Amino acid sequence: MFIQTEATPNPATLKFLPGKEVLTQGTADFRDPEAAAQASPLAGRLFEIPGVTGVFFGYDFITVTKDGGPDWQHLKPAILGAIMEHFMSGAPVMAAGSHAAAEHADGEFYDEEDTEIVATIKELLDTRVRPAVAQDGGDITFRGYEKGTVFLHMKGACAGCPSSTATLKHGIQNLLRHFVPEVEHVEQVA
Repeated sequence: MFIQTEATPNPATLKFLPGKEVLTQGTADFRDPEAAAQASPLAGRLFEIPGVTGVFFGYDFITVTKDGGPDWQHLKPAILGAIMEHFMSGAPVMAAGSHAAAEHADGEFYDEEDTEIVATIKELLDTRVRPAVAQDGGDITFRGYEKGTVFLHMKGACAGCPSSTATLKHGIQNLLRHFVPEVEHVEQVA
């Protein structure tokens, strides 16, 4: 099994491409070792590696976030080994009964009269923003729209990335303003 790695715009996050499907639908973002161990055998195994502080699963990639401790040169072999052992064992990525954090409408907020604007915003995010962000090992999901402000949740390599503010303010905000004149601002929410 050959696992490729790619740098991300976030120096604390590295993208791993196992050459296999990781999640069939949605994404899964783990920032807590206990929750990770319950929901995913693979995420639990990765959190056992000292220095790992976050694990994110996409369709065909895994991003791992580290703390300021060991550098990637020392951490990468242990992560590659854990990923390879997991896939070679045939164990599932997600534990039985747990579900990837696929897009859910619950938790979204916007006025009913803004339904058409929100539909356009979501389409732009799905077709133009999310594929580009996935290339960098992350994901962005719609959380809400209120009085000209779009609220987005950043996951994976995007969470805590030094360039995330620039991505939001200059990239996504400008794109949405261009296609949806009602959009004035874009804000990040947890």
